[in-house]
Amino acid sequence: MIDTLFAPLDWVISALLYFFHLTFSTFLDPKAGLTWALSIVGLVIVIRILIIPLFVRQVKSQRNLQLLQPQMKELQKKYAGDREKLGQEMMKLYKDTGTNPLASCFPILLQAPIFFALFRVLQYGISQEKPLGYFANHPGLISVAHDAELIGVPLWGYFLGADQTPNPVTTRILTVILVVLMSATTFLTQRQLMVKNMPPGNPMAQQQKILLYVFPFIFAVGGVGFPIGVLIYWSTTNIWSMGQQFYIIRNNPTPGTPAYEAWEKRKRAKKHQENVLDGEQAPGEVAPPKRQQPKRISRKDRKKQA
Repeated sequence: MIDTLFAPLDWVISALLYFFHLTFSTFLDPKAGLTWALSIVGLVIVIRILIIPLFVRQVKSQRNLQLLQPQMKELQKKYAGDREKLGQEMMKLYKDTGTNPLASCFPILLQAPIFFALFRVLQYGISQEKPLGYFANHPGLISVAHDAELIGVPLWGYFLGADQTPNPVTTRILTVILVVLMSATTFLTQRQLMVKNMPPGNPMAQQQKILLYVFPFIFAVGGVGFPIGVLIYWSTTNIWSMGQQFYIIRNNPTPGTPAYEAWEKRKRAKKHQENVLDGEQAPGEVAPPKRQQPKRISRKDRKKQA
């Protein structure tokens, strides 16, 4: 049942891995683990580009939810004893403002099947040398992928199953490093959102603070069962998310947040610089004193002064 359900995704993920492996093999060793690791990075880039529209919806939804907090608080006070009416009014508020409270989950929900499909391709396809998905058309490539190693560790290796790999100690060390990287990037991405793009006193702050520590903990605990290739995928997508979020916060921050104040400050500084270059004076700004150029004295006047 699961094989049938995930067969299309297995095919897509393995086909993309094959395409990127073929591309990187033009200048790298096709049998090297680095070639396969870069293929996984390429897979991340394709997936993240495809879900950019969902990411934009996520950002807009999070911003609207933050801005709607005062109105939501008023509704909660007004209909504290009538949960049904409160639910109706909240749905009306979401509809009137075009806010979808579930939109923030879309990128994660969409990546979950992809994450699981990659896990299957690595763990049940490459690890056991089974022609899964698109690799069924290239059975010889399965053996190449199975034997490929990144600093002595196969991409299908994982912490709990390290004894099945050629170098158990190295496998455990690399797994721990990648799990720490995955957890740290998750933490920093969430913290960046809280510190820079959340208004002071926001009721969602407590919820976000809980997630700030819960998600990295979940990844740290679950990461010991993930193959090296999956850890590379998730760490790469976290780094992408952090950079994408930094760009959005810097250039389109939520009003009333520290990021918004910094954005306005940059705008004022840019405008001041443009005014200076144009020779104009901003309102309320004291013009800098002009430099007095020395006057040229003729030879006749110099003789008179002497």
